[in-house]
Amino acid sequence: MQRQIFTEEHEAFRGTVRTFLEKEVLPYYEQWEQDGIVSRDAWRAAGRQGLLGMAVGEEYGGGGNGDFRYSAVLAEEFTRAGVAGLAVGLHNDIVGPYLTTLATEEQKRRWLPGFCSGETVTAIAMTEPGAGSDLQGIRTTAEDRGDHWLLNGSKTFISNGILADLVIVVARTTPEGGAKGLSLLVVERGAEGFTRGRNLDKIGQKSQDTAELFFDDVRVPKENLLGERDGAFIHLMTNLAQERMGIAVAAIAAAEHLVEITTRYVKEREAFGRPLAKLQHVRFEIAEMATECAVTRAFLDRCVTDHSEGALDAVHASMAKWWATELQKRVADRCLQLHGGYGYMSEYRVARAFTDGRIQTIYGGTTEIMKEIIGRSLLG
Repeated sequence: MQRQIFTEEHEAFRGTVRTFLEKEVLPYYEQWEQDGIVSRDAWRAAGRQGLLGMAVGEEYGGGGNGDFRYSAVLAEEFTRAGVAGLAVGLHNDIVGPYLTTLATEEQKRRWLPGFCSGETVTAIAMTEPGAGSDLQGIRTTAEDRGDHWLLNGSKTFISNGILADLVIVVARTTPEGGAKGLSLLVVERGAEGFTRGRNLDKIGQKSQDTAELFFDDVRVPKENLLGERDGAFIHLMTNLAQERMGIAVAAIAAAEHLVEITTRYVKEREAFGRPLAKLQHVRFEIAEMATECAVTRAFLDRCVTDHSEGALDAVHASMAKWWATELQKRVADRCLQLHGGYGYMSEYRVARAFTDGRIQTIYGGTTEIMKEIIGRSLLG
Protein backbone atom coordinates (compact mmCIF):
# COMPACT_ATOMS: atom_id res chain seq x y z
CA MET A 1 0.00 0.00 0.00
CA GLN A 2 1.18 3.50 -0.80
CA ARG A 3 1.83 5.48 2.36
CA GLN A 4 0.27 8.94 2.45
CA ILE A 5 1.70 10.55 5.57
CA PHE A 6 5.06 11.86 4.31
CA THR A 7 5.78 14.87 2.11
CA GLU A 8 8.73 15.49 -0.19
CA GLU A 9 10.45 17.26 2.71
CA HIS A 10 10.13 14.17 4.88
CA GLU A 11 11.54 11.95 2.15
CA ALA A 12 14.44 14.34 1.60
CA PHE A 13 15.12 14.12 5.32
CA ARG A 14 15.03 10.32 5.02
CA GLY A 15 17.85 10.57 2.49
CA THR A 16 19.85 12.70 4.92
CA VAL A 17 19.36 10.12 7.67
CA ARG A 18 20.48 7.28 5.42
CA THR A 19 23.62 9.17 4.40
CA PHE A 20 24.38 9.86 8.06
CA LEU A 21 23.99 6.19 8.95
CA GLU A 22 26.19 5.05 6.07
CA LYS A 23 28.94 7.51 6.89
CA GLU A 24 28.88 8.00 10.66
CA VAL A 25 27.34 4.86 12.15
CA LEU A 26 27.52 1.64 10.13
CA PRO A 27 31.33 1.62 9.66
CA TYR A 28 31.80 1.75 13.45
CA TYR A 29 28.81 -0.14 14.77
CA GLU A 30 30.43 -3.53 15.27
CA GLN A 31 33.14 -1.93 17.38
CA TRP A 32 30.50 -0.14 19.46
CA GLU A 33 28.74 -3.47 19.99
CA GLN A 34 31.99 -4.93 21.31
CA ASP A 35 32.70 -1.87 23.46
CA GLY A 36 29.18 -1.78 24.88
CA ILE A 37 28.91 1.93 24.19
CA VAL A 38 28.59 4.38 21.29
CA SER A 39 31.31 6.88 20.53
CA ARG A 40 30.61 10.48 21.51
CA ASP A 41 31.79 11.42 18.02
CA ALA A 42 28.58 9.90 16.66
CA TRP A 43 26.45 12.11 18.90
CA ARG A 44 28.32 15.22 17.77
CA ALA A 45 28.00 14.11 14.14
CA ALA A 46 24.25 13.69 14.62
CA GLY A 47 24.12 17.20 16.02
CA ARG A 48 26.01 18.64 13.06
CA GLN A 49 23.64 16.87 10.68
CA GLY A 50 20.60 18.39 12.38
CA LEU A 51 19.28 15.09 13.73
CA LEU A 52 19.15 16.23 17.36
CA GLY A 53 16.69 18.71 18.81
CA MET A 54 14.56 18.95 15.69
CA ALA A 55 11.62 20.18 17.78
CA VAL A 56 13.75 22.64 19.77
CA GLY A 57 13.49 26.33 18.92
CA GLU A 58 16.02 27.74 16.49
CA GLU A 59 17.13 30.30 19.07
CA TYR A 60 18.59 27.42 21.11
CA GLY A 61 20.26 25.72 18.15
CA GLY A 62 17.40 23.35 17.25
CA GLY A 63 15.44 22.73 14.10
CA GLY A 64 12.35 24.62 15.18
CA ASN A 65 10.03 21.98 13.75
CA GLY A 66 7.83 19.90 16.05
CA ASP A 67 6.40 17.69 13.30
CA PHE A 68 6.61 14.18 14.79
CA ARG A 69 6.81 12.69 11.31
CA TYR A 70 10.49 13.63 11.21
CA SER A 71 11.01 11.59 14.36
CA ALA A 72 9.13 8.73 12.72
CA VAL A 73 11.51 8.85 9.75
CA LEU A 74 14.49 8.71 12.13
CA ALA A 75 13.03 5.75 14.00
CA GLU A 76 12.27 3.86 10.80
CA GLU A 77 15.69 4.36 9.26
CA PHE A 78 17.65 3.58 12.44
CA THR A 79 15.59 0.43 12.89
CA ARG A 80 16.06 -0.74 9.32
CA ALA A 81 19.80 -0.16 9.66
CA GLY A 82 19.84 -2.27 12.84
CA VAL A 83 21.56 0.38 14.94
CA ALA A 84 19.58 0.52 18.17
CA GLY A 85 22.62 1.60 20.18
CA LEU A 86 22.63 5.25 19.15
CA ALA A 87 19.60 6.29 21.19
CA VAL A 88 18.60 9.49 19.41
CA GLY A 89 14.92 8.63 19.88
CA LEU A 90 15.36 8.64 23.65
CA HIS A 91 17.21 11.95 23.44
CA ASN A 92 14.83 13.69 21.02
CA ASP A 93 11.41 12.26 21.76
CA ILE A 94 11.51 11.23 25.40
CA VAL A 95 13.86 13.65 27.15
CA GLY A 96 13.41 16.51 24.68
CA PRO A 97 9.76 17.33 25.45
CA TYR A 98 10.52 17.71 29.16
CA LEU A 99 13.15 20.33 28.39
CA THR A 100 11.13 22.21 25.78
CA THR A 101 7.83 22.29 27.67
CA LEU A 102 8.86 22.45 31.34
CA ALA A 103 12.20 24.25 31.43
CA THR A 104 12.44 27.91 32.37
CA GLU A 105 14.05 30.34 29.95
CA GLU A 106 17.27 30.21 31.98
CA GLN A 107 17.26 26.41 31.93
CA LYS A 108 16.63 26.31 28.18
CA ARG A 109 19.58 28.59 27.49
CA ARG A 110 21.74 26.51 29.78
CA TRP A 111 20.87 23.05 28.47
CA LEU A 112 19.33 23.12 25.00
CA PRO A 113 22.30 24.29 22.87
CA GLY A 114 24.36 21.28 24.00
CA PHE A 115 21.31 19.04 23.62
CA CYS A 116 21.06 20.06 19.95
CA SER A 117 24.78 19.94 19.16
CA GLY A 118 25.33 16.48 20.65
CA GLU A 119 27.76 17.81 23.24
CA THR A 120 25.19 17.05 25.96
CA VAL A 121 23.82 13.50 25.98
CA THR A 122 20.67 13.05 28.05
CA ALA A 123 18.82 10.38 30.01
CA ILE A 124 15.76 10.07 32.20
CA ALA A 125 16.02 8.09 35.45
CA MET A 126 12.70 6.69 36.57
CA THR A 127 13.09 2.93 37.10
CA GLU A 128 14.42 1.67 40.43
CA PRO A 129 15.45 -1.83 41.58
CA GLY A 130 12.12 -2.15 43.41
CA ALA A 131 9.93 0.04 41.22
CA GLY A 132 9.39 -0.33 37.50
CA SER A 133 6.06 0.79 36.14
CA ASP A 134 4.76 1.53 39.66
CA LEU A 135 5.55 5.19 40.33
CA GLN A 136 4.21 4.91 43.86
CA GLY A 137 7.08 2.54 44.63
CA ILE A 138 9.80 5.12 43.95
CA ARG A 139 12.08 5.50 46.97
CA THR A 140 14.64 8.00 45.69
CA THR A 141 14.13 11.11 47.81
CA ALA A 142 14.93 14.79 47.45
CA GLU A 143 14.86 16.77 50.68
CA ASP A 144 14.35 20.53 50.56
CA ARG A 145 17.40 22.15 52.16
CA GLY A 146 16.57 25.77 51.44
CA ASP A 147 18.92 26.67 48.58
CA HIS A 148 19.23 23.10 47.24
CA TRP A 149 17.68 19.64 47.16
CA LEU A 150 19.51 16.78 48.88
CA LEU A 151 19.07 13.77 46.60
CA ASN A 152 19.48 10.16 47.78
CA GLY A 153 18.62 6.89 46.11
CA SER A 154 19.39 4.71 43.11
CA LYS A 155 18.06 3.96 39.64
CA THR A 156 18.56 1.03 37.30
CA PHE A 157 18.13 0.11 33.61
CA ILE A 158 18.90 3.73 32.64
CA SER A 159 19.49 4.07 28.90
CA ASN A 160 22.40 6.42 28.06
CA GLY A 161 23.34 5.98 31.72
CA ILE A 162 27.09 5.96 31.14
CA LEU A 163 27.27 8.68 28.49
CA ALA A 164 24.63 11.01 29.93
CA ASP A 165 25.76 14.51 30.85
CA LEU A 166 22.29 15.55 31.98
CA VAL A 167 19.90 13.18 33.77
CA ILE A 168 16.27 13.96 34.62
CA VAL A 169 15.69 12.15 37.92
CA VAL A 170 12.26 11.27 39.27
CA ALA A 171 12.45 11.73 43.05
CA ARG A 172 10.05 11.87 45.98
CA THR A 173 9.80 15.42 47.35
CA THR A 174 6.69 14.87 49.50
CA PRO A 175 7.01 11.59 51.46
CA GLU A 176 3.29 11.14 52.03
CA GLY A 177 2.24 12.22 48.55
CA GLY A 178 2.24 8.83 46.82
CA ALA A 179 2.58 9.11 43.05
CA LYS A 180 1.62 12.78 43.37
CA GLY A 181 4.53 13.56 45.68
CA LEU A 182 7.17 13.22 42.95
CA SER A 183 9.26 15.89 41.23
CA LEU A 184 11.74 16.06 38.35
CA LEU A 185 15.28 17.14 39.21
CA VAL A 186 18.07 17.60 36.68
CA VAL A 187 21.41 16.17 37.76
CA GLU A 188 24.44 17.16 35.72
CA ARG A 189 27.67 15.26 35.11
CA GLY A 190 30.24 15.88 37.82
CA ALA A 191 27.79 16.53 40.65
CA GLU A 192 29.38 15.41 43.91
CA GLY A 193 27.81 12.19 45.17
CA PHE A 194 26.48 11.20 41.72
CA THR A 195 28.08 7.93 40.59
CA ARG A 196 27.42 5.35 37.91
CA GLY A 197 27.45 1.63 38.42
CA ARG A 198 27.87 -1.10 35.87
CA ASN A 199 27.27 -0.75 32.18
CA LEU A 200 24.70 -3.54 32.30
CA ASP A 201 25.24 -6.66 30.19
CA LYS A 202 22.06 -7.07 28.13
CA ILE A 203 21.06 -9.82 25.70
CA GLY A 204 20.51 -7.22 22.96
CA GLN A 205 21.24 -3.61 22.04
CA LYS A 206 24.79 -4.22 23.21
CA SER A 207 26.13 -0.84 22.08
CA GLN A 208 23.44 1.10 23.95
CA ASP A 209 24.90 1.91 27.37
CA THR A 210 22.43 0.99 30.10
CA ALA A 211 23.52 1.65 33.65
CA GLU A 212 22.79 1.82 37.33
CA LEU A 213 22.90 5.32 38.82
CA PHE A 214 23.53 6.18 42.47
CA PHE A 215 22.83 9.42 44.35
CA ASP A 216 24.49 9.84 47.74
CA ASP A 217 23.71 13.23 49.30
CA VAL A 218 23.82 14.94 45.91
CA ARG A 219 23.25 18.68 46.28
CA VAL A 220 20.96 19.63 43.40
CA PRO A 221 20.56 23.39 42.94
CA LYS A 222 17.04 24.71 43.36
CA GLU A 223 17.24 26.09 39.83
CA ASN A 224 17.50 22.48 38.55
CA LEU A 225 13.92 21.65 39.49
CA LEU A 226 12.16 20.89 36.19
CA GLY A 227 8.49 21.84 36.11
CA GLU A 228 6.38 22.06 39.25
CA ARG A 229 7.30 20.69 42.64
CA ASP A 230 5.31 17.46 43.16
CA GLY A 231 4.20 17.72 39.55
CA ALA A 232 6.20 14.84 38.09
CA PHE A 233 3.25 12.45 37.81
CA ILE A 234 1.32 14.82 35.54
CA HIS A 235 4.47 15.71 33.59
CA LEU A 236 5.28 12.04 33.05
CA MET A 237 1.76 11.11 31.99
CA THR A 238 1.69 14.00 29.51
CA ASN A 239 4.83 12.86 27.72
CA LEU A 240 4.32 9.10 27.76
CA ALA A 241 2.15 9.07 24.61
CA GLN A 242 5.06 10.31 22.50
CA GLU A 243 7.48 7.86 24.09
CA ARG A 244 5.14 4.99 23.29
CA MET A 245 4.60 6.19 19.74
CA GLY A 246 8.35 6.25 19.15
CA ILE A 247 8.62 2.66 20.34
CA ALA A 248 5.64 1.59 18.22
CA VAL A 249 7.01 3.23 15.07
CA ALA A 250 10.32 1.42 15.52
CA ALA A 251 8.46 -1.84 16.15
CA ILE A 252 6.46 -1.86 12.93
CA ALA A 253 9.54 -0.81 10.95
CA ALA A 254 11.45 -3.73 12.47
CA ALA A 255 8.67 -6.20 11.68
CA GLU A 256 8.39 -5.03 8.08
CA HIS A 257 12.14 -5.23 7.58
CA LEU A 258 12.28 -8.74 9.01
CA VAL A 259 9.59 -9.88 6.61
CA GLU A 260 11.53 -8.32 3.70
CA ILE A 261 14.83 -10.03 4.51
CA THR A 262 13.12 -13.34 5.30
CA THR A 263 11.21 -13.23 2.01
CA ARG A 264 14.51 -12.85 0.17
CA TYR A 265 16.06 -15.65 2.21
CA VAL A 266 13.34 -18.25 1.55
CA LYS A 267 13.51 -17.50 -2.18
CA GLU A 268 17.24 -18.26 -2.22
CA ARG A 269 17.55 -21.03 0.37
CA GLU A 270 16.89 -24.54 -0.91
CA ALA A 271 15.65 -27.59 0.96
CA PHE A 272 14.72 -30.98 -0.49
CA GLY A 273 15.90 -29.80 -3.89
CA ARG A 274 13.79 -26.65 -4.20
CA PRO A 275 13.57 -23.15 -2.68
CA LEU A 276 11.87 -22.86 0.70
CA ALA A 277 9.47 -20.40 -0.91
CA LYS A 278 7.93 -23.29 -2.85
CA LEU A 279 6.70 -24.89 0.37
CA GLN A 280 3.09 -24.03 1.18
CA HIS A 281 3.78 -23.65 4.90
CA VAL A 282 6.48 -21.07 4.20
CA ARG A 283 4.24 -19.15 1.82
CA PHE A 284 1.47 -19.11 4.44
CA GLU A 285 3.91 -17.83 7.09
CA ILE A 286 5.08 -14.99 4.85
CA ALA A 287 1.50 -14.18 3.81
CA GLU A 288 0.32 -13.99 7.42
CA MET A 289 3.19 -11.78 8.56
CA ALA A 290 2.93 -9.46 5.57
CA THR A 291 -0.79 -9.02 6.19
CA GLU A 292 -0.34 -8.36 9.89
CA CYS A 293 2.31 -5.77 9.10
CA ALA A 294 0.14 -4.05 6.48
CA VAL A 295 -2.82 -3.78 8.84
CA THR A 296 -0.63 -2.55 11.69
CA ARG A 297 1.10 -0.03 9.44
CA ALA A 298 -2.25 1.54 8.50
CA PHE A 299 -3.14 2.03 12.16
CA LEU A 300 0.32 3.31 13.10
CA ASP A 301 0.40 5.84 10.26
CA ARG A 302 -2.95 7.18 11.42
CA CYS A 303 -1.57 7.48 14.96
CA VAL A 304 1.53 9.29 13.70
CA THR A 305 -0.65 11.73 11.77
CA ASP A 306 -2.88 12.32 14.79
CA HIS A 307 0.11 12.85 17.06
CA SER A 308 1.68 15.31 14.64
CA GLU A 309 -1.57 17.27 14.82
CA GLY A 310 -1.76 17.06 18.61
CA ALA A 311 -4.81 14.79 18.52
CA LEU A 312 -3.46 11.44 19.76
CA ASP A 313 -4.71 10.35 23.18
CA ALA A 314 -3.01 8.07 25.71
CA VAL A 315 -5.34 5.16 24.99
CA HIS A 316 -4.58 4.96 21.28
CA ALA A 317 -0.86 5.43 21.96
CA SER A 318 -1.10 2.46 24.32
CA MET A 319 -2.93 0.43 21.67
CA ALA A 320 -0.20 1.26 19.15
CA LYS A 321 2.58 0.41 21.56
CA TRP A 322 1.35 -2.97 22.73
CA TRP A 323 0.10 -4.17 19.37
CA ALA A 324 3.14 -3.14 17.32
CA THR A 325 5.72 -4.42 19.80
CA GLU A 326 3.97 -7.76 20.28
CA LEU A 327 3.79 -8.05 16.48
CA GLN A 328 7.52 -7.32 16.28
CA LYS A 329 8.21 -10.07 18.82
CA ARG A 330 6.07 -12.62 16.95
CA VAL A 331 7.55 -11.73 13.57
CA ALA A 332 11.12 -11.90 14.87
CA ASP A 333 10.49 -15.37 16.27
CA ARG A 334 8.81 -16.67 13.11
CA CYS A 335 11.45 -15.18 10.81
CA LEU A 336 14.25 -16.69 12.86
CA GLN A 337 12.51 -20.07 12.61
CA LEU A 338 12.31 -19.74 8.82
CA HIS A 339 16.05 -19.06 8.71
CA GLY A 340 16.69 -22.36 10.45
CA GLY A 341 20.12 -22.79 12.03
CA TYR A 342 21.41 -19.69 10.28
CA GLY A 343 18.86 -17.61 12.15
CA TYR A 344 20.65 -18.49 15.38
CA MET A 345 23.95 -17.10 14.11
CA SER A 346 24.82 -13.58 15.26
CA GLU A 347 26.12 -12.63 11.82
CA TYR A 348 22.58 -12.81 10.43
CA ARG A 349 20.42 -9.73 10.82
CA VAL A 350 17.47 -11.78 12.00
CA ALA A 351 19.43 -13.02 15.03
CA ARG A 352 20.35 -9.54 16.19
CA ALA A 353 16.85 -8.26 15.49
CA PHE A 354 15.50 -11.08 17.67
CA THR A 355 17.61 -10.06 20.69
CA ASP A 356 17.61 -6.28 20.10
CA GLY A 357 13.85 -6.17 19.78
CA ARG A 358 12.90 -8.29 22.78
CA ILE A 359 12.93 -5.28 25.13
CA GLN A 360 10.26 -3.50 23.08
CA THR A 361 7.33 -5.09 24.91
CA ILE A 362 8.89 -4.14 28.27
CA TYR A 363 10.26 -0.61 28.31
CA GLY A 364 8.07 2.43 27.90
CA GLY A 365 5.35 0.51 29.75
CA THR A 366 4.90 -3.25 29.50
CA THR A 367 2.26 -4.86 27.33
CA GLU A 368 0.31 -5.64 30.48
CA ILE A 369 0.33 -1.99 31.57
CA MET A 370 -0.82 -0.92 28.08
CA LYS A 371 -3.75 -3.32 28.25
CA GLU A 372 -4.65 -2.04 31.71
CA ILE A 373 -4.73 1.55 30.45
CA ILE A 374 -6.95 0.56 27.53
CA GLY A 375 -9.19 -1.62 29.70
CA ARG A 376 -9.72 1.12 32.29
CA SER A 377 -10.71 3.57 29.56
CA LEU A 378 -13.37 1.17 28.35
CA LEU A 379 -14.59 -0.34 31.59
CA GLY A 380 -13.79 2.27 34.22
